[in-house]
Amino acid sequence: MPDLPARVLDAIRAHDLLRRGDTVVVAVSGGGDSVVLLDLLHRWAAAEGWRLAVAHFHHGLRGREADADAAWVRRLARRLKLPCHVGRGDVRALARARGLSLEAAARQARHAFLAATARAIGAPKIALAHHADDQVETFLLRALRGSGSEGLAGMKWKAPSPADPALTLIRPLLDESRAALRAYARQAGLTFREDSSNRHTAQTRNLLRRRVVPWLRRVQPALNEVLPRTMTLLGEEAECLLELAARWLKRRRPPFAALHPALQRRVVQLQVRRLGVEPDCALIESLRRQPGQPLQATADLRLVLEASGRVRTAPPPPTGFPTPPGSEVPLDLRAPSGTAHFEGLQVRWRLRLRRPGRTLRLEPRPGRECLDADRVGATVTLRHWRPGDRFQPLGLPRAAKLQDLFTNAKVPRAERHRHGVAVTEGGEIFWVEGLRPGEAVRLTPASRRVLEWSWSRAGR
Repeated sequence: MPDLPARVLDAIRAHDLLRRGDTVVVAVSGGGDSVVLLDLLHRWAAAEGWRLAVAHFHHGLRGREADADAAWVRRLARRLKLPCHVGRGDVRALARARGLSLEAAARQARHAFLAATARAIGAPKIALAHHADDQVETFLLRALRGSGSEGLAGMKWKAPSPADPALTLIRPLLDESRAALRAYARQAGLTFREDSSNRHTAQTRNLLRRRVVPWLRRVQPALNEVLPRTMTLLGEEAECLLELAARWLKRRRPPFAALHPALQRRVVQLQVRRLGVEPDCALIESLRRQPGQPLQATADLRLVLEASGRVRTAPPPPTGFPTPPGSEVPLDLRAPSGTAHFEGLQVRWRLRLRRPGRTLRLEPRPGRECLDADRVGATVTLRHWRPGDRFQPLGLPRAAKLQDLFTNAKVPRAERHRHGVAVTEGGEIFWVEGLRPGEAVRLTPASRRVLEWSWSRAGR
C-alpha cells in the first residue's frame, strides 16, 4: 500500500483537486489534521507547481490559548516560507445577532474569512483538512437531524464555498483516517496544537467523536469504509434525482401529481434553490404536502407550490396582531407544580428548593429552562406578542424589540404571533417560546428557589 504522501497525491490527481500553477489557501487551525495537510501540500508544491498560502482564523472563544494558536501558525508558515493570513472574529456576538449556535456561527465566520482571503490573493481554491472520521461524524449528525439523501451524502472532495460559490473547497484527505494522519505526524516529526475545547462533550460533534463512534466501531470495525460507501451511494442517487427533476422542469410531463414523491421533493427543492433559498427537508415536505398554501421560507419570503408543480413567491401575510389582547392565561406559581394550556402550547412548572452550599443537578433538556423563582414572582401571564414588546434574553446586554429578536432568530414572520410569551405580574417579559430565557431571571449562586419551566406544543 502506498504511503500517505503518495496516496494523497493520487487522490488530488484522481479527483482533479489541484492543477499545475494553482494558488490555494490552506486552512490551518494548528491542530494535527491541518498541520498534516499543510505538510503534504508543501511537500509536493514545488514539483507540482502549486502556490500555497496559509490562513488561520481566531474565533475569539478561547482567550490566551487561541492567541497562542495564532502565533504558532504564524511561526509555522514563516518556517515553511509561506505567506500567512490571520483573521479574527467575535463568534459569540455573531451567534447572538443571528440566533445561531456557537458552532454554526464559528463555521460561518471561518468560511467568510477563508473566502475573503482567497479573493484577496486571487486563489480559486481553499484546502480543508476534513478526513474519513469527519465523514462518519457528519453522517451521524445529519442523520440525527433528519437530513435527506443529499445531506447524508456527506462532504465532497470539492464543492463551492458556502461564503462564495465562485470559490472551490477541496478536501485532499477525505479518504484518510484520523489514525493514519496522526501516525504520519509522528513519523514525520510534526508538532501541532491540541484544541482543549475538543475534549468537551457538551458539543454534539465531540460527544459523537468521543463516546458514540467508539461504541459503533465495536459493532462495525469497518465503520470508516462502510459509512463513506453508503454516503457515496446516497450522493449518486440524489444527483440522479436532481437530474431527473431538472428534465421534468423543462418538459412538465407527466403531471406533477403523477410523479413519485421522491422526484416531487427534488422538483420542489430545485425550484426553491433557484429562488435563492437553501431549503431544509421540513420546508420541502410542507410545500409538497400543502399545494396552494403559502408557507414562510425565510423571515422575508413566502413560497407556494401550485398544483402544476411550479413554486412561486407569495405575497406577505396581512400585518397586525390577530390575537385579541384578552387572550391570556394567568398562572399562580405559589402552587408547587402545575400545568397550563394556551392555544396549542402546554406549559408545566415545578418549584424546587436549592439549599445553601449545595448544587442542584439538572440535566439540560430541550423544552425546559431552570429560572430563579423569586425573580419571576408568584403570578405570571401567558400571552402573545404585542406591539412595543421588549425583551432581554440571556446574554444580551440590554432589552431589544421582540420583533428584532424574532428576525435575528429567523423566526418566520407568520409564526411570530403564535409564539407564547410569559410575563411577570409587573409586566416584564421573562420567557419567549423559541428564544433564550430572560437575563433577569437566570439562576445565580444566590438563587434559593428554582422554577423548572417546561413547555411543548401540540403536534411537535
